[in-house]
Amino acid sequence: MNLVAHPSALSGQVQAPASKSHMQRLLAAALLARGESWIRNPSDAADCLAAAETAAGLGADIEIGPDALRIQGGLTPRTDRLPIGESGLGIRLFSPIAALSDHPLTLEAEGTLLERPMQPIADTLAPLGVQVTLHNGCPPITLQGPLQGGEISLDGALSSQFLTGLLMALPMATSDSTVHVKGLQSRPYVDMTMEVMSSAGIALQHEDYGRFNIPGGQAYQPFDQTVAGDWSAGAFLLILAALCGDPFLEVDGLGNHPTQADQAVTGALLMSGAKLMRTETGIRVDRGRRKGFRFDATHCPDLFPPLAAYAAFCKGKTTITGLHRLRHKESDRGLAIKEEFAKAGVDVQLDAENDAVIVSPGRIQPAVLNGRGDHRMVMAAAVLGLAGAPIEIEGVEAVAKSYPAFFDALSEVGATFAKA
Repeated sequence: MNLVAHPSALSGQVQAPASKSHMQRLLAAALLARGESWIRNPSDAADCLAAAETAAGLGADIEIGPDALRIQGGLTPRTDRLPIGESGLGIRLFSPIAALSDHPLTLEAEGTLLERPMQPIADTLAPLGVQVTLHNGCPPITLQGPLQGGEISLDGALSSQFLTGLLMALPMATSDSTVHVKGLQSRPYVDMTMEVMSSAGIALQHEDYGRFNIPGGQAYQPFDQTVAGDWSAGAFLLILAALCGDPFLEVDGLGNHPTQADQAVTGALLMSGAKLMRTETGIRVDRGRRKGFRFDATHCPDLFPPLAAYAAFCKGKTTITGLHRLRHKESDRGLAIKEEFAKAGVDVQLDAENDAVIVSPGRIQPAVLNGRGDHRMVMAAAVLGLAGAPIEIEGVEAVAKSYPAFFDALSEVGATFAKA
């Protein structure tokens, strides 16, 4: 489906959605805990629904209520085929967990996830006693455990998501484990993982994120937790507040716990001259001078699309570093930002030598932008339309992956969208 986003004044309060990153980790912990766990304020993102289906396939009994999930944990697989959808986190998180079983299990993927390289998973799990079969190095991925403890090395430069899966699974192995990690990216997401594990009674230690010591033979404890607001989706709301707030737009539901990498969006906004103020329930953003800024997004690559859209309205060039993190997303996001933004009159340069995306502001022109099947590219196109000129967005249904209510929530605070 296509929608046209028209320039709009936004006011009032908008609620950030529940974090899909936090919820998927909670689902994994609830699966591994023997007993009854509760997950409140659940996310309805497609990635989370796929994670819940996978957890159920691995043995969790899940009852879905209007405001919470009740989960009876226990790793006792019911099926040998587990549909993980298009979730990169999901397939990397649940692969080591599925490998705890001594039955062969296959994680099945969809969409662009079928083209993402997964060979590092096979290479890392093999020394831990797991047989892994891939299709030309990509999903589907079949695992035959059981996962054993031991000492392994892992390249953390590609993604922190597989490390998250290992950290959550290895405490269930019979023996202790040591994981050596080189060049870890997205450290805040690993912090979130360790916070979830700690809340479920799991202990581990690390030495500056380079060496993780994980005692084996541990047991996850049932818990009752609330899914935090999603800073990844909230970043788009905060940026729209800075661009379109009239007189202001308040974004509610964004807290400081657990750790989320994309909280760094507030630093970028402050550097650009925007004004932020904490309220009882959220963050109020007032317009500032909107000057170009320099920002390192190496540990928070999901901020590239919203910050690039924001930079289109700032005076002077903006440089966002960490370009190498963008290739293996739902789209090749660096190239997608460059090519789609150009249609709207925004000059974006990809500086591979300096690992940077450079955005030069320009007058937004009416255009048709392709969402490329990427939820964050769809939301970035909406920013250009709501703050600049009418933008027709192709494939808006992609937002279901992380924020199904994106267009409805913005409509309630003044955004104008029309069917193309």
